[in-house]
Amino acid sequence: MFPVARRTLAGLAAGSLLLLGAAGCGDLDEASAAPLTRDDLITEAADQLATGSGLTYTAKYQVTGGETATVARAQRPARASYVYPGGRLITTDTVTIRCAGATCTSKAADPAAPASLDGAPLVSPEAAQAMLTAAALDPHVETTQHDTTIAGRHATCLSLSDVDDTPAHAFDLCVTSEGVLASFTATIDGERMDQALTAYTDTTTPDAFLVPPHAKLIDKSVR
Repeated sequence: MFPVARRTLAGLAAGSLLLLGAAGCGDLDEASAAPLTRDDLITEAADQLATGSGLTYTAKYQVTGGETATVARAQRPARASYVYPGGRLITTDTVTIRCAGATCTSKAADPAAPASLDGAPLVSPEAAQAMLTAAALDPHVETTQHDTTIAGRHATCLSLSDVDDTPAHAFDLCVTSEGVLASFTATIDGERMDQALTAYTDTTTPDAFLVPPHAKLIDKSVR
């Protein structure tokens, strides 16, 4: 649905070394306890999602309308599968397979134009990470943070508003400690997007990255 991801962030003042001789232990303790800034919060969430891209897992979600979607990832080779009401997307380093109903199309992967979940009622971790990247660059974004538990897993949540250069002017998301997108809520192109993690395992099933058995496969990479 959205473009895929990208992410960066910044650090500490070099001049702090000059203050160490004059600073007492109490001053250092206060500095270490300083609250995270707005940029820190957004960057931390984006970094968690980036970490999640290197995991093997299966995550099940309830999406808008009460239906179910599944995201699966595996490594060596890296591959991902997104199964949602009415469709499926499978991506690897070499091929992209998109299914709608009983028809699937396959084409060579294009690193310059990564596959997206266009029209799906599911937001990918890559899309969420891209939105966080845009928010981190926008000085006017308002951010609040809280922790919660979703599907039995600890998650850090952000509510962002006044965001430019993203599909949603405001959005809420939660990311688990492992780096898995735990929830996402926004209104995009007038449509409400709601998804929440309902189950998580650190394994995948043998058929997670296969075309459905009775689907018709059209290879568009063959000319």
